[in-house]
Amino acid sequence: MTKRGHGVAVLALALALAACGGGNQQQQQQGAPQGPPQVGYVVVRDQSVTLTTELPGRTTAYETSEVRPQVNGLVLDRLFVEGDMVRKGQPLYRIDPAPYQAQVASARAALTRARASIASSAALARRYGELVKINAVARQELENAQTSAAQAQADVAAQQAALRTAQIDLARTTIRAPISGRIGRSLVTTGALVSAAQTNALATIQRLDPIYVDIQQSSADLLKLRQQIMSGQLTRDGNARVKLTLEDGTAYGPEGTLRFADVTVDPTTGSQVIRALFPNPNGLLLPGMFVRAQLVQGTQANALLVPQRAVSRDERGNATTMVIGNDGKVQPRTLQTSRTIGDNWLVTGGLKAGDKVIVEGGMMLRPGMAVQGKPWNPNAKPAAQAPQGQAQAQAQTQAQAK
Repeated sequence: MTKRGHGVAVLALALALAACGGGNQQQQQQGAPQGPPQVGYVVVRDQSVTLTTELPGRTTAYETSEVRPQVNGLVLDRLFVEGDMVRKGQPLYRIDPAPYQAQVASARAALTRARASIASSAALARRYGELVKINAVARQELENAQTSAAQAQADVAAQQAALRTAQIDLARTTIRAPISGRIGRSLVTTGALVSAAQTNALATIQRLDPIYVDIQQSSADLLKLRQQIMSGQLTRDGNARVKLTLEDGTAYGPEGTLRFADVTVDPTTGSQVIRALFPNPNGLLLPGMFVRAQLVQGTQANALLVPQRAVSRDERGNATTMVIGNDGKVQPRTLQTSRTIGDNWLVTGGLKAGDKVIVEGGMMLRPGMAVQGKPWNPNAKPAAQAPQGQAQAQAQTQAQAK
């Protein structure tokens, strides 16, 4: 064999070996047996769950009082600073007292005159009583004298009442705070003429500690809640707790308690007002603020919770999940869910206690596929590579392309 022919034979042998090696490698990629994919699961357990709901609400002052005049006159002084805290009975305005001082003096003089007439009419009645015994005066005159004495006593009582009325009007020239609280802006100034019949208030006082929060809830939801409590599905304690979230999204520290639910349903909105009471020592809550209230509706025993990431939706919108059967194979389940609680769904049907719900690694699974399960650790970092089932499919696709 020539030298050139020997080289051609060696090259052909090398190509044949390379082809065999490539075929074996492709055969290994395509036909090499691999184990079942690994998935993470959680075991569904019966547990007691506290049910809450979040509803919109607005703050309302615990007490509100409009300061109004009860007598007529000119305002001489304003005795408070707008926006300050005032105490019950604290003077707020002073109305010109001169006319009412004169009325008190006139009533006092009339009372003195009435008392003086009592003495004379009583003395005349006594004299006539002695004279009628000896027939010196007619009995009719005695009766007239006795009537005059009684009228004089009645006049005294009337003048006493008139004096008391004048004194009350005089005291009302100093307008005092009817309740303790924070007073708003004054709607009148010094020199303004006010009257007892006016419709506008002089100022408004609001007690803000504690403070009410009026919450709107659907009457249908309240009816359902009452039915669940009556049937024993939910249990409640005596003082239901309420938490608040402020307008800026921050949580309000102190918790409140529910006071009552309105007995009337608003026909335009179909909702009822639920009133809660909150402490407000720092005055952070002001009347009219919009808040979000988290109400504790009750406690449900034997509840089933499933992580939200384990639940998906089918083409009909039904909640579905995958579980590991007793034979180690994947089984699909259709769930009935009522609400979310944190990162979990509250499941009311489709699962039972003890089921192993697949939480991680279930994207490429098919019903009936055998899997290797391990308890899911929510605090574990996700793996950098793709799931085993997905990696296997990608390897097969690449092999076929070659």
